[in-house]
Amino acid sequence: MVAQKSQGKMEKLVALCKRRGFIFQSSEIYGGLNGFWDYGPLGVELKRNIKDAWWYDVVRAPCNGIDGNLLEIVGVDTSIIMNPKVWIASGHVGGFSDPMVDCKATKNRYRADHLLCAEAFATQKGQTVSLGWLTVLDGDDPLSVWSKRGEKLLKKKGGGDLIIPQALQSYVDLPEIVQRSVIGPDADEPGTLTEPRQFNLMFKTFVGAVEDSSAIAYLRPETAQGIFANFRNVIDTSRVKVPFGIAQIGKAFRNEVTPRNYIFRSREFEQMEIEFFVPPSEARQWYEFWRKKRYDWWLSIGISSNNLRLREQTKDELAHYAKEGAGSSDIEYRFPFTDPGFGELEGIAHRADYDLRRHAEDSGQDDRFKYFDQETNTRYFPHIIEPSAGADRGALALLCEAYTDDPNRPSGVVMKFHPRIAPIKAGIFPLVDKDGMPEIARNLYVDLRKDWNVQLDVKQTIGKRYARMDEAGTPFCFTIDTQTLSDQTVTIRYRDSLQQERIDISQVRNFMFDKIGRS
Repeated sequence: MVAQKSQGKMEKLVALCKRRGFIFQSSEIYGGLNGFWDYGPLGVELKRNIKDAWWYDVVRAPCNGIDGNLLEIVGVDTSIIMNPKVWIASGHVGGFSDPMVDCKATKNRYRADHLLCAEAFATQKGQTVSLGWLTVLDGDDPLSVWSKRGEKLLKKKGGGDLIIPQALQSYVDLPEIVQRSVIGPDADEPGTLTEPRQFNLMFKTFVGAVEDSSAIAYLRPETAQGIFANFRNVIDTSRVKVPFGIAQIGKAFRNEVTPRNYIFRSREFEQMEIEFFVPPSEARQWYEFWRKKRYDWWLSIGISSNNLRLREQTKDELAHYAKEGAGSSDIEYRFPFTDPGFGELEGIAHRADYDLRRHAEDSGQDDRFKYFDQETNTRYFPHIIEPSAGADRGALALLCEAYTDDPNRPSGVVMKFHPRIAPIKAGIFPLVDKDGMPEIARNLYVDLRKDWNVQLDVKQTIGKRYARMDEAGTPFCFTIDTQTLSDQTVTIRYRDSLQQERIDISQVRNFMFDKIGRS
């Protein structure tokens, strides 16, 4: 029941995002392209607000650190295509891959570690018989999906009572002899899946006019390496001292085997990353600091603590660069397609000095890549604490969090965005398109749009205009009516409570600053 309810919410959310211009399928008129999405007029404002809030809170106005001093964080914007030696040094060329299997019957391709399996047993004529191994994709209530496939298989095998397994196990953990005999997620017969093989996730391209091995380059699969490669440049030009951070927001690309769950796992996405450089002796303290700071930030922009958790990774989960550090943690959100479980929203990792050492060695910079501490007169490789968030996953989490069914509203739904994140901050409506009301509304609109993204709407009934603003998540609406003509007051309508009050039109700007601040 929970899975059906969550799936229904996701379907309604996707429909609203298309209808109201949050998110579109990329190149939809040509059938689209799996794993690529476009942001519409409301979506681009939502995502920009998330990135602007992150940049302001991280770079422009950071908080105090563990020593009570203001954090020192500077920004960079590095190129998407870099010298391929960067990716050799980072380990991406040799090890950035996922296990992949193909189905010979359906021609579908799957990530092997996303497949879940169980042997199907049934009771037939008083005996327990095996129907074979069934495979499903990990996702929305996989056990329920497995059960439906099992019932379908049971009918083909003569009927009986299906025995539902207690749990499913990962395909990659099965013995090879069993892997060769499973029934694929979309297949009807066993033995159609190929053996798992490693698939490098980087998009390959060529630089220059000749397409040969000397011209191979890659679209970056993460923004972090551009920061590490510029570590020395930033040190030399910015007068920063350890501890300090370098922040970047930018596109990254991964040739995912099976992109899915809307914009949660796509092939083109945007990252918001901090690489924070600290003395090795302080690494654990800074790791704990950033874990809490980043968790609190998501709460501050509208994520409910009921849907957010901070989870420490197990040793088996740790990436190669984090195995020698204090650990890695994931900030996870309860998405509809993971409910009652969670999906990663941001990761905080102690990368130790792995990256700086690798780039120092592979580039030939060696000790020149070390940080010189003038107070102690020593050179060393700082350790790195990396909070890495997904802007697209952040947008999806905030869309899911904001979506609220409300049968008492004309549209039946309201998007309850935090005012700081809302794509449109206020709607401005003349009650009717006459008697001087449109002119007053237009003047107010022109004044407010200097500081906020506001919308002037003069069409249709006031109820339909409210409904549009509810679906856009607009926190406030100002209506100019007949009383405005006599006393220069306007009606404020609050999105969440539906309460209304009147204030003088000259106080609207102050009201917006008080409720939202400067956009």
